[in-house]
Amino acid sequence: MQKFIRDGLEFLYGKNTGSETANRLEKLITHWNFALMEIPKRKHKSPLTNKTVFLITYGDQIRDDINPPLHVLHNVARRYLTNLVNTMHILPFYPYSSDDGFSVIDYYTVNPDLGSWHDIEAISQDFDLMFDGVFNHISAKSEWFRKFLDGDPYYRDFFIVPDKNMDLSRVVRPRVSPLLTPFLTKDGEKLVWTTFSADQVDLNYKNPEVLLKIIDVLLFYVSKGASLVRLDAIAYLWKESRTPCIHLPQTHIVVKIFRAILEEIAPWVRIITETNVPHNENISYFGNGFDEAHMVYNFTLPPLVLYSLLKGTSHKLNLWAKSLKIPKGDVSFLNYLASHDGIGVMPLYGILDDAEITFLTNSIIQRKGFISYKSNPDDSKAPYELNINYLDALSEPDCDSFDIAIKRFILAHAIMLSFAGVPAIYFHSLFGSRGDLNGALESGIPRRINREKLKLDNLISEIETTDSIRRESFRRAIRNTCRKN
Repeated sequence: MQKFIRDGLEFLYGKNTGSETANRLEKLITHWNFALMEIPKRKHKSPLTNKTVFLITYGDQIRDDINPPLHVLHNVARRYLTNLVNTMHILPFYPYSSDDGFSVIDYYTVNPDLGSWHDIEAISQDFDLMFDGVFNHISAKSEWFRKFLDGDPYYRDFFIVPDKNMDLSRVVRPRVSPLLTPFLTKDGEKLVWTTFSADQVDLNYKNPEVLLKIIDVLLFYVSKGASLVRLDAIAYLWKESRTPCIHLPQTHIVVKIFRAILEEIAPWVRIITETNVPHNENISYFGNGFDEAHMVYNFTLPPLVLYSLLKGTSHKLNLWAKSLKIPKGDVSFLNYLASHDGIGVMPLYGILDDAEITFLTNSIIQRKGFISYKSNPDDSKAPYELNINYLDALSEPDCDSFDIAIKRFILAHAIMLSFAGVPAIYFHSLFGSRGDLNGALESGIPRRINREKLKLDNLISEIETTDSIRRESFRRAIRNTCRKN
């Protein structure tokens, strides 16, 4: 075991507990090292080149009446995307209870409504795969949390129940929902830490058992074909009294431990951190270029490109682009414009002023989108996310013609493709989808405006046999991406 891993564990847990945890982790690493040696794997990472393009998609993005959705997705990708993308980010495909996959019930299982591990491994034969590591929290319907509620001694400290002396006044809130949620346990009602929702219960990494469990999950994903692991909401991982509980040194140490383990037994796997925060905080997860994340999302790009095209000026975009520096080492930005989530506002702070951000939020409301908010320490609210389909966001309100929107849309992707880093294209952007306003309104979940599931026959008909926005967007996207390559 690398000395850094042992030192990192002692930093997290103290000398004695850290040393004991290191010994147990060494056995776990040995187990997985043997397991991974038994399956054919690359010994080195696939190089990042100008031909590297990611597709972001749900496992059930396309459905028919016969086959499992993962099988359908694989067939569509082979038919239309083989020469366009080489890596697929399949959003959480595990059993879940809310948030369209990000409240994981069982880390080790494929949602049977989507398919099986056989389908995932089949896709990994044709495309590199990025799995989601939803490691900050787990579903309140999970077995781990149920055992916590039942008073199982092993799971007693798997979750965070702040005592009365814990000062939470500085905690950064990415939502307006309560930080603590009451749950009835065998020992009575307890207030449990829930950063994102009452159904997404934060794990307690101060308990080394939690870290060991999650490392086992991480290496299990590698065994199932993950070439990349996306660390969802990783910035909030570690909690300490009297701190913001975001970007803490302990969180960075955990990410570095993950990377050190992968470098030791699965060097072909990359880590990407999902930290939707201002740019300087975001790039801190590169570490020093060779010991933390291999990739970070370029979160500033989507809202700043959108603002520039709606405002009709590239001034702020140019200034920001000139300031970009990529650290040395085996690292890269992941550049994108749209994803399953909304368009983050937080990365704009320090780049746009309040009036410019207000212009952007008002523009989204005019186009029938939604604004999601976060809570500030003074109990005020601030825009956190724009919930709208990117093509719709670039349209002109109350205008029947969509020609301007498509031209802006293609220009936006041309800008994205010109930036240093790896491009990632959301399924709905690639195939020219419009927003699913009814889906958002009926569910009460603003993010569902950009999460519509498509019927296979309808999709094929629109991109092959009709003169549609979907066909035109797909045709131009292919042309632009191929030109980039």
